Amino acid sequence: MSGAPRDTSGAAKATSCDKLVIGFDGDDTLWHNEQLFADTQHQLRELLGHYADVATIDAKLLEVERRNLAIFGYGVKGFALSMIETAIEISDSRVSARDIHQIVMMGKSLLEHPIELLDGVADVVDELAGRHRLMLVTKGDLMHQESKIAASGLADRFWQVEIVSEKDPATYRRLLDRHAVAPSDFVMIGNSVASDVLPVLAIGARAVHVPYHITWALEVAAVDNEEFPTLMNLRDVVALVDQWSS
Repeated sequence: MSGAPRDTSGAAKATSCDKLVIGFDGDDTLWHNEQLFADTQHQLRELLGHYADVATIDAKLLEVERRNLAIFGYGVKGFALSMIETAIEISDSRVSARDIHQIVMMGKSLLEHPIELLDGVADVVDELAGRHRLMLVTKGDLMHQESKIAASGLADRFWQVEIVSEKDPATYRRLLDRHAVAPSDFVMIGNSVASDVLPVLAIGARAVHVPYHITWALEVAAVDNEEFPTLMNLRDVVALVDQWSS
């Protein structure tokens, strides 16, 4: 767990509370995120283009990110450090201090980028918050996630806000136990099959996949005999939740 849970129940109490608790992912479910990382990776390719081709740079960055996850965790800071390490390895330690500084500034730009909600998010969250307890379950760097949640303008709609270091069955089980929510009464909505769907199904809860147009390679998961709804528009979640509540 990356931080203590935030109880916003005083501000986000459903007017007619159904026992179904709705969980939302943050990045690429409520607000844009992965596109910003992709744009930054494009800048890295241009910066290191005189050392290697695009495929080599991308493969090295993914390799470095994968081995650094257990050390740095998810988020911009780990990504920035992995970009620096990639630059050093790709260049055989010839990368200049100027270029490393540019990578640091690329990371800072990601951290300072304004939050942009996905289309329809505010309306969907408002509508569901009127009938259900909502829980935001987001993964990544504590400070950055807190700032994104605050900047989103959505914080007061959520009964609980949880920032976690990993989304696996054990994490979801702990969250539901902590808040006395039965798995049968929990629905998770998110863009990542690996983080928002499969671990939730594994504990006997329900999940809805709402894909984003880009998926980070380390969030791609193989799906074997698992059945779950996939909705291409977050607005369609409302009707599905209403159906499950009836």
